Amino acid sequence: MAAPALAHEPTPPRALSLRETRTRLTQLVAMAELTDTVTLVTRDGDPRPIAAIVPASAARSAAQARADADRLATVTAGWARRLEESHRQSSRRHAAELRAVTEALAEVWAELDRRVAPGSDPALARLRAAHADLLRD
Repeated sequence: MAAPALAHEPTPPRALSLRETRTRLTQLVAMAELTDTVTLVTRDGDPRPIAAIVPASAARSAAQARADADRLATVTAGWARRLEESHRQSSRRHAAELRAVTEALAEVWAELDRRVAPGSDPALARLRAAHADLLRD
């Protein structure tokens, strides 16, 4: 029979009194390092934690947390600027393409008006009505 694979689930923090923590400090530090175990230290007779023994990877200083937050804000602001610039460029391209299509459509209608008298063909009248929003300029 095969041995079950070890699941790497975070172990819930355990609480130990300060007296027991002093006695087992080396063992608790090794457990934190090897198994990511968190040990809460309490005062003797008081269940509220006063300190914790945590793996080094989990211990971040306030300065590191601020530096990470500042870096994240800088990166986010950079992406926001890139997205805004991309939106402006896209809007300019869209406006230019819309002007080109509108001008081409106006030329087509001008040519149709020269060849067919306006109002004489109901199909052309329906088509002109469909294009009315583009022909207002």
